[in-house]
Amino acid sequence: MPRNAGIDALRAGTTLLVVLHHTAITYGAIGGWYYKEIPTDRGVSSMLLVFFCTVNQAWFMGLFFLLAGYYTPAALQAKGSWTYLRDRLRRLGVPLLVYGFVLGPATIALARTARGDPFTDTLLKLWSQGRFEKGPLWFAWALLIFATGAVMWQALVPKPLEASATRPFPSDRTLLLAALLTGAVAFVLRLRWPVGTEVWGLQLGYFASYVVLFIAGMLAAGSRRLERLPAPQVRTWRRIAVFVLPVLPVVAVLGPALLGVQGRPEGGWNIPAFVYAMWEPFVAWGVILFLLHRCQRQFPELGPFGRRLAQRAFTIYVIHPPVVVAVTLAWRGVPAPALVKFALSGAVACVLCYGLAGLLPGARTARSTR
Repeated sequence: MPRNAGIDALRAGTTLLVVLHHTAITYGAIGGWYYKEIPTDRGVSSMLLVFFCTVNQAWFMGLFFLLAGYYTPAALQAKGSWTYLRDRLRRLGVPLLVYGFVLGPATIALARTARGDPFTDTLLKLWSQGRFEKGPLWFAWALLIFATGAVMWQALVPKPLEASATRPFPSDRTLLLAALLTGAVAFVLRLRWPVGTEVWGLQLGYFASYVVLFIAGMLAAGSRRLERLPAPQVRTWRRIAVFVLPVLPVVAVLGPALLGVQGRPEGGWNIPAFVYAMWEPFVAWGVILFLLHRCQRQFPELGPFGRRLAQRAFTIYVIHPPVVVAVTLAWRGVPAPALVKFALSGAVACVLCYGLAGLLPGARTARSTR
């Protein structure tokens, strides 16, 4: 499939957003991360960072799965099943192993220096224990599973993918039903596996939307629908996302005091968990469609910097955890507002990741979703 500059720009920009997302957790947002300098509380800065990360989580990894699915059929057709799987193992499995055995343990050891543990001693101990740390490379692990599923799908039911080339873009009704079903499945999954619970290194509570978006990407590939988005539907779902966006924070912040709503949004048989599960796909559909449409209009082609950033995007994703931890540790003793530290640390981490990625072999050809 020919390259699309707008999609490349969106993928690269979203990768930098991942860097900022993890920086935000360091300074007060919720989520798992190696080093947290400021705990989550009810302060204004913490709540803003929580909202920032919660909105990100609703769509940005889903976008990566959508794009992964979008480029899968063409790769399968060009390479064949076994060559495709071998290519996926090389492009995704090798970075996963390098991170799991080297970068991941090194990031843990680096983070523990904040509490006085020697870096080398901690790292050697982790290695002696055979510690394998997936960290953000759970994404590569998940893509390997999805790639295997795509090969099985292609072998068992090839006709639906071929027929999809002639189908129109899904109607608003179809998108609505998909959002409702995705939210309902997420709610059910989180009854058993609340957000934060891992199975084989994967948070299954988020996978309802990931599976739906990966399959949607595969179905959209035949007619390259992601590159021909109908503007009226993009506007409709953008408005839906804007309308839905404040619902979750209102329920989370005001619900207990004003409405008597109790329960954890991470999962369980309660209203906040149901609202969170249903809120995510409506935000995701709107944000993803809007950004795909806007970036393709804004970036009909990429300049030299844009091309380099797109080429380095997956490498940036792989190496960013130790960089973020190192940057935030470097000035942990400096008193400054959390939002200032977030902005400065995030910007420095993005620049360093971009520079380091350009020095590493393979960065010019690395593709996380192809």
